[in-house]
Amino acid sequence: MRTIKIGEKEIGLKATPLALVYYKQAFGSDLVGDLVKMQDIAKDPSKIDSVFLLQVTWAMAKAYEGVGKKFPDFMNWVADLESFDFTDIDVINAIMDEASDGFFRRGIGTKGK
Repeated sequence: MRTIKIGEKEIGLKATPLALVYYKQAFGSDLVGDLVKMQDIAKDPSKIDSVFLLQVTWAMAKAYEGVGKKFPDFMNWVADLESFDFTDIDVINAIMDEASDGFFRRGIGTKGK
């Protein structure tokens, strides 16, 4: 569990099985499988898929809030963001590290590379 700042918003992230369910329900794809495809981000930042990064962040933010809490759907959540600096590697690393720590025992994110 960690908190990041996107624009002026503090966003809590929690990579749990609940985030996997939210991602699958919203996007019809497996989050773990999609993360494996993105593991080269640490080596080559040009491989960043900005929408995918927003989707992962949304699913982990929704899991952070917990079950039964009112949370916006993906489109409304993105619309509420004033900005997202995709050149801020610290934020991108924090998102990927949270996902790696939560979903992979040995990690696929930026750690250990």
